[in-house]
Amino acid sequence: MAGVEGRVALVTGGSRGIGRSTAELLATRGARVMCVARSRQELEEVGLAYSVADLGTAEGCAHVVEDAEQRLGPVEILVCNHGIGSAHERVIWEQDPQDWRETMRVNLDGPFYLSRLVLKGMTERRYGRVVYTSSTAGLVAEHAGSAYTSSKHGLLGLMRSVAQDGGPFGVTSNAVLPGWVLTEMAERSALQESKDRGITTDQVWEERAALYPAGRVVTPEEVAEAIAFLASEESSGINGEAIRVALGSVS
Repeated sequence: MAGVEGRVALVTGGSRGIGRSTAELLATRGARVMCVARSRQELEEVGLAYSVADLGTAEGCAHVVEDAEQRLGPVEILVCNHGIGSAHERVIWEQDPQDWRETMRVNLDGPFYLSRLVLKGMTERRYGRVVYTSSTAGLVAEHAGSAYTSSKHGLLGLMRSVAQDGGPFGVTSNAVLPGWVLTEMAERSALQESKDRGITTDQVWEERAALYPAGRVVTPEEVAEAIAFLASEESSGINGEAIRVALGSVS
């Protein structure tokens, strides 16, 4: 099985959580990985090739793609995993329009810029894998999360559009939709929720775990396994799909 061996992979949000787990997994399976995030210190701790950039700008996205291609070669796998969470959001009538714009800039504009930059080369080489990290919030809206929910819904539209544009050229585009995952981003939202409700963060996580038949939340490694498969040569028959990684939860 060829998997991802020898393929050049660009993984955004690669310094922590799902992104780091994905980058490390792809590297152990033989991919040539470049991680992207905004924290140089955290990227250095990963121990893989990295590039520092703000992926909410066209310039930042162009920089990391150029950097990856100069150092590793043409990007054959793009994992768009970076994003802003919803811990700071409020009900829509209290929502700060700036929070909306910032979330869209990072969560949706960045993946568009990156996809636009790498797809032409993928179609010319007649091979490519694009994987987006959406969320179960991309299917079911969450309370007080209009920006995050909208961006994750929009990401699925982008994924499906890329699937149609790239499909005739051997390029696949899919998304994973994790439920609650124990990451730093999710921990921040748990802390905010605990303050808002006057309960402990442990209680917040217990409630989140109770949402799933397994009685626990998803691990970053479980999401990374799904991404790694969609990034592999063996996933060639899967295109335009949104795959839930949520332990059987229906919400």
